[in-house]
Amino acid sequence: MNKHGHLADFLQARRGQLRPEDVGLRTYGERRRVPGLRREELAMLAGISAPYYTRLEQGQSHNASREVLDAIANALRLDDSERAHLHALARAPRRPRPAAGRPRPERVTPATSALLSAIEGTPAIVIGRRTDVLAWNRPGHGLFAGHLDPDSPDDPGRRPNMARLVFLDAHTRDLYADWPAKARAVVGNLRLTAGKYPADPLLASLIGELTMRSEQFAEMWADHRVLACDVADYEMRHPLVGTVTVTQQTLQNPQGDGPTLVVATAAPGSPSATALTLLAHATAPREATRPRHGAETRTTT
Repeated sequence: MNKHGHLADFLQARRGQLRPEDVGLRTYGERRRVPGLRREELAMLAGISAPYYTRLEQGQSHNASREVLDAIANALRLDDSERAHLHALARAPRRPRPAAGRPRPERVTPATSALLSAIEGTPAIVIGRRTDVLAWNRPGHGLFAGHLDPDSPDDPGRRPNMARLVFLDAHTRDLYADWPAKARAVVGNLRLTAGKYPADPLLASLIGELTMRSEQFAEMWADHRVLACDVADYEMRHPLVGTVTVTQQTLQNPQGDGPTLVVATAAPGSPSATALTLLAHATAPREATRPRHGAETRTTT
């Protein structure tokens, strides 16, 4: 983040990703020192003054109206998720108050636990704000992280973190046939979360760690793309059931905060659906050994 803040970073990055020809501006063959739109060009497209936009991008204005932000979003050609992210960044205080102590570990509500149990035959995991795995059912563990201890989400100190797994874990990286698409989705979702919770120290620590340990994460993070991962299709190369194409759906509560439930499904009747059924059987608890039907218990006298 530069000295002007997250909003300035976002505006500069997105302005630099738009070419004049993308928005119908003619350049008459002139050479530009840097790619992307100039500030005055973006201000013109948004219908605001260039000095005002410059102050906004430099963090000198903190009271932009919703109408002005929407005009800038239109000029930058932002989608709905990116537009919401822009508004969140503009509302965030320039210097967030430091958190009082270490944040409490996230927990799974009884209602979410009951839902997880109710769909025991379908791979599902519960993800926290910072992509920590708070809980999973047996097929969810088997599909997403079968190489890890199935009890690890129960201990806040050992919980797997999906962002770390995607960028730093070889097993998870090999699991996705199109790993870059999955990686971009993780980064885009973290961007949205960082905009909502700019003062979260654990989230900032996670982002800093990934930036230092993964060049690919650092490159994607600098791109300032945001992405709401509500529904996405992925081809997964599973070591137990082979190649399977799943739809990962992320379900949130109506308030949009708290943990989310990620469910993996496949098209009914497809080979992938058969593979998920096999995975559910393979991860089901073993029944206790029972005497064979009709067997008699021998007694000694």
